[in-house]
Amino acid sequence: MLRRVLCTVLFMGALPSLAEVSQGHISVVLLGATGDLAKKYLWQGLFQLYMDQVSSGHSFTFHGAALTALEPGQRLMFDVLKKLACPPDESPNRCAVLKDQFLKLSQYHQLKTAENYTVLNREIETLLRQEGLKEAGRIFYFSVPPFAYTEIARHINSSCRPPPGAWLRVVLEKPFGHDLESAQQLAAELTSFFREEEMYRVDHYLGKQAVAHILPFRDQNRQFLDPIWNRHHVERVEIVLKETVDAKGRTSFYEQYGVIRDVLQNHLTEALMFLTMELPANVSRAEEVLQCKLQAFQSLRGLEKNSAVLGQYQAYASQVQEELQKAQDYISTTPTFAGVLIHSDNLRWEGVPFLLTSGKALDERVGYVRVLFKNRAYCTQRETLRDAQHSQCKAKQIIFYIGHGALNTPAVLVSRNLFRPVMPEGSWREAVDQSDLHIFGQPLSDYYVYSPVKERDAYSVLISNIYHGRKDFFITTENLLASWGFWTPLLNSISHQPLRLYPGGVENQHLLDFEMVSGEVAFTLAEPAELLNPSRLMPSDYRTIQSKFRQSPLVTAWSEDLISQLASDIEKTASRTVAHSGQFHLALSGGSSPVVLFQRLARHHYAFPWKHTHIWLVDERCVPLTDAESNFFSLHSHLLQSVRVPYFNVHPMPVHLNQRLCVEEDRGMELYAKEIMALVANASFDLVLLGVGTDGHTASLFPQSENGLEGAQTVVLTESPVKPHQRMSLSLPLINKARQVFVLVLGKGKHDITTLLSRVGHEPRKWPISGVSPSSGQLVWYVDYEALLG
Repeated sequence: MLRRVLCTVLFMGALPSLAEVSQGHISVVLLGATGDLAKKYLWQGLFQLYMDQVSSGHSFTFHGAALTALEPGQRLMFDVLKKLACPPDESPNRCAVLKDQFLKLSQYHQLKTAENYTVLNREIETLLRQEGLKEAGRIFYFSVPPFAYTEIARHINSSCRPPPGAWLRVVLEKPFGHDLESAQQLAAELTSFFREEEMYRVDHYLGKQAVAHILPFRDQNRQFLDPIWNRHHVERVEIVLKETVDAKGRTSFYEQYGVIRDVLQNHLTEALMFLTMELPANVSRAEEVLQCKLQAFQSLRGLEKNSAVLGQYQAYASQVQEELQKAQDYISTTPTFAGVLIHSDNLRWEGVPFLLTSGKALDERVGYVRVLFKNRAYCTQRETLRDAQHSQCKAKQIIFYIGHGALNTPAVLVSRNLFRPVMPEGSWREAVDQSDLHIFGQPLSDYYVYSPVKERDAYSVLISNIYHGRKDFFITTENLLASWGFWTPLLNSISHQPLRLYPGGVENQHLLDFEMVSGEVAFTLAEPAELLNPSRLMPSDYRTIQSKFRQSPLVTAWSEDLISQLASDIEKTASRTVAHSGQFHLALSGGSSPVVLFQRLARHHYAFPWKHTHIWLVDERCVPLTDAESNFFSLHSHLLQSVRVPYFNVHPMPVHLNQRLCVEEDRGMELYAKEIMALVANASFDLVLLGVGTDGHTASLFPQSENGLEGAQTVVLTESPVKPHQRMSLSLPLINKARQVFVLVLGKGKHDITTLLSRVGHEPRKWPISGVSPSSGQLVWYVDYEALLG
């Protein structure tokens, strides 16, 4: 039958000669052949592949498969196939022949058991033997939920692989996991059945023509872009996907994933990689492209909770309650809108903000990648007289317009005052019809505008790339895990964060506008608030709390306000000390509590006299300084890399000497003590910042510690009850020589120890923090409401 089909196509002029058929046969198996994705996109994409490649010398058969029984499944599948369409430029006669042949080459199978896969394999082998054809390869397209991947993979691997010499390509649809751990688990399961080169993870955004052209555009326009594609010239980058539809009918999926997992972690991140990665010498070499993408991932700065703003359209909660049978008081914390600020720490992009934004129930449907360049010009001539091509005062931007919106077509736009881009003539053409449309506040005539000669659906593009084995259009295991590694910490930190409610559509007005402030993002408008429980104590009710704690000054507030006050007090102390003595010696504790303080100092205190500040460590874990467990690593990540402290003013504790960690013979404690004596007058720090553990420890001085609570030693080795056990710490006598000591206590978890400390006296053996009492300095407690009041 297959040979008869080929002869018919040859007769219609679709094939040059039957001899070319000998290049081999390709079997395409579409799993989930009657599902929504298959109906909307995949069968049309496979038909497009057949139309494009029928003259290539390969022969094809298409096997639709699902769990549905043979007769109803066959009926459902062929109802879809009969509706397939040819492109407008295809001749009606050729279209009719190709469609008829495609239907004849397609058949339905129920694939439910291991035996079903064995039967399918036997049918393919029998067909090829009868037709005298050699097998070139097999494509298995998994249009099924990820929970089914492992079982299907096992069946294919055990009984449906092609023979030696023929290739196997397994196509996987997202979601590829829910977080880093689940992605690692799924990846491990799949790699036990398939080799990396056999797996093609689909992100259909990589098939969007404007996105797919980012790398070729950068490559073909190197001469123009090389001088300006960097932090010195790029003001910011926006990567946006807005939707007008809501999640109705899909809440079972959306409740598990939300907008960040659904759109930002994959689609928008892939576009980000194409923009930020270094260009390989040859953009056609998949291995080089994938390696450069991986390096770009490694340069991304970690995301914090304040890197994102989140929202949820108002009707979402009721839709979830209705569709998932949730109780009326069920509250969903799933974001349907997100704006995320990302930074890259490589030299090219350092300091450039990348804004990734997506949401449902917004005012328009549009997707774009916008690179906005800095404008340093001042033009004396009034705006109406400025020529778009020559005036340097008009905005300069490059826009990869993904689709929909005002243009309603994929496009590449380049401001005329930048350069005339080089574009491939065969696939992109310049738009000469300059309509009255405005894009980002500028008339279309201000841009060179290019659109595809032939618009192609993303899935058609990707299916063609699968056929050609173009791996650079797909997500490798390594890149997938790098992406989840980047996004998972943010997802964990915002899992219970309050969401801004928005009405949806044009009624959103300015509710979702957000701005960048000191490396963070925040909504520009305060959210309309309603007092839900008037009887609950408000922050103002706490203002009359006693101003002393353990006979020392007490500052208390909600944690955010407290950190702001503490940062201001440290800056005032630093400025006052530098004005008096020329330098400021600051000793900082490790742990989790100071992290938010470090970030506050880095992002809001630009008048801080860093140039004259010496940074010391109060304590350190006995791990390499590059280890994530290291206090210095945390200090560097959250503060030092963002401020200008002279290199010789930074004093990490010498825990790693002679390729060993905290060995007494290496005398790291003595070295640090000598450095303090040499640089700090009278060994009296200007300010020491401490925290408090739930057991009453401070610095790395623990209850019943044999070292550091008394005696002449200034720097000691101690043992922690939790890993890593070995620590280095300033001693209590040295801490008490400081001119000022600030103690920071945050969170409900510290309420019990705070209450206890308010009642006990000076008992450092039991509670080391109780021994902090500067001999000639001041002690100030900074305790948030949760720690103080529970």
